[in-house]
Amino acid sequence: MSDYFDLHLAEDRIRAISSIGLAHLGDAVYELLVRAWLCAHGKASGKGLHQAAVELVRAQAQAQRADRILPLLTGEELAVFKRGRNAHVNTIPHSASRSDYLKATALECLFGYLYLSGRRDRVSELFAVIMEEDAHAT
Repeated sequence: MSDYFDLHLAEDRIRAISSIGLAHLGDAVYELLVRAWLCAHGKASGKGLHQAAVELVRAQAQAQRADRILPLLTGEELAVFKRGRNAHVNTIPHSASRSDYLKATALECLFGYLYLSGRRDRVSELFAVIMEEDAHAT
């Protein structure tokens, strides 16, 4: 395995990764997509760029955006989402409610799972739906 940008792990190897591990990776995938989206939509200006990214990746924003894709998830994806939502998290930031934090963790878990499965097209498709309303606002 030498190309970490184009991973295709076997299902059994992905199942061996904890939901927190998938969410950890999914958090990075999601943030990379947010940063790329901001740059592509002309919001690439120093401090404003950072603040816009922080707003989009915080738990409450992720939880709201997760609701946009829930009806579109396959049975397999929904199972991964629920696995992430049911993860045993030890610490929840003061800025987030428990339910928002768990839903954000579920979204990140799903994105981590899809990334490791080599399904970048599906990640992109779901992310486009997540950001659809924001694209119309720019």
